[in-house]
Amino acid sequence: MIATEFVDTVSTAVAPMLHALASTPLAEPAPKGINTDGVVSFFASKIAPILLAVLGVIFIGRASRGEISKVLTSSAIAIVGLAFIAGAATLFFVGDYLIELIFE
Repeated sequence: MIATEFVDTVSTAVAPMLHALASTPLAEPAPKGINTDGVVSFFASKIAPILLAVLGVIFIGRASRGEISKVLTSSAIAIVGLAFIAGAATLFFVGDYLIELIFE
């Protein structure tokens, strides 16, 4: 008799706490993925201008010393590199368009 009353008292006291613990999430939900658009826009708006400014300072420094051929060579390499980057971005968007077109 005493044992059954004890179990009944404990179960009525513990039940609300267990219900509260069961309804509380234990961890944060997992992230959905990487925000690639945000990363690309960050690099395009913050990093690329700084790199281009550094290249410009290097080119001006070389040109002031009379190393025009090195400046022209470096400029041509930089322009070709930017063309490759622009081409890769264009192919990315064209590929995305083709995938959407095929799998409609």
